[in-house]
Amino acid sequence: MKQILNIFAFILIGFFFFLSCKKDEVETYETYQPTPVNIDYPSNFPDMVIPDDNQPTEEAIALGRALYYDKILSKNQDKSCASCHDQTKAFTTFESNSLAHINLAWNYQYLWNGGVQGSLEDVMMFEVEDFFETNIQVVNNNATYKTLFKQAYGVTEITAKEIAYALAQFFRTLNSTDAKFDRFMRGEVNLTPEEWDGYDIFFTERGDCFHCHGTVLFHDNIFGNNGLDLDPDAGLYAITGDMNDFGKFKTPTLRNIELTAPYMHDGRFETLEEVIQFYSLGVVHESPNLSPLMKYSAYGGIQLSQQETNHLIAFLKTLTDQSFVTNPALSNPN
Repeated sequence: MKQILNIFAFILIGFFFFLSCKKDEVETYETYQPTPVNIDYPSNFPDMVIPDDNQPTEEAIALGRALYYDKILSKNQDKSCASCHDQTKAFTTFESNSLAHINLAWNYQYLWNGGVQGSLEDVMMFEVEDFFETNIQVVNNNATYKTLFKQAYGVTEITAKEIAYALAQFFRTLNSTDAKFDRFMRGEVNLTPEEWDGYDIFFTERGDCFHCHGTVLFHDNIFGNNGLDLDPDAGLYAITGDMNDFGKFKTPTLRNIELTAPYMHDGRFETLEEVIQFYSLGVVHESPNLSPLMKYSAYGGIQLSQQETNHLIAFLKTLTDQSFVTNPALSNPN
């Protein structure tokens, strides 16, 4: 009888030990406490819209940064976001002609042809599921990421959603707001006479740039045909099927434009001077669905002189933000 009681006691102790272990596991899962952070940006920028279910935290931003630079994202683990988006080139590359990853937190339409619309979470889900075709099981098998995802989102099983959400958090920190132009607007520096004239060309009918690039973001977040070709590429039409969208492409930001060659959706221009020469003399007036903002298309463009071209380029270079392309908080953490 005593032996039976001892066995029962041993079983009972083991049962309570098992329950205590399970309780600790549940408490660890339910009481994770990521560290909230505020994303700073200038007061003259639009409000940054952030979903309630993905508020910024130190842990999620750090996780998104690690993923951005990790080839584990791709199906064959042979490329990462950074493969086509080099920080030193304002998060693009000459070879890929990808749109730069600059201030995307204020976008709601993405890719040259508008292939993805919505929030950063939406476009990152596209990247994970369709572009990279991420093997979720490979990420789940990585012990480091298992820990990082648990710290950031409190999950023990990683899904495409958590990967997309973490990437979105890092993307909301890729903000270029401290170019010479920004410091000029804050009254901290002056423009040179050449930059001043370029400023005037840019923001008046002399250059006619401001209609599409006149906001603090230096883009209008819409699509248009700028008259590159008589027979343009499909552009937005490939997404909408509306012939009125044929030949229309997304207006890119001009922030850090000095660093983001080549230019246009097909990368046909390698220098800013080539771009301005096109807008001066090369606009195709007969291009279908030509934007009505191309007011001087009947004359081939705005017809700037060489001096005006030089001054406009001088102004465009004031949009280069060296702190953005050298910020260690945005660089490869490995």
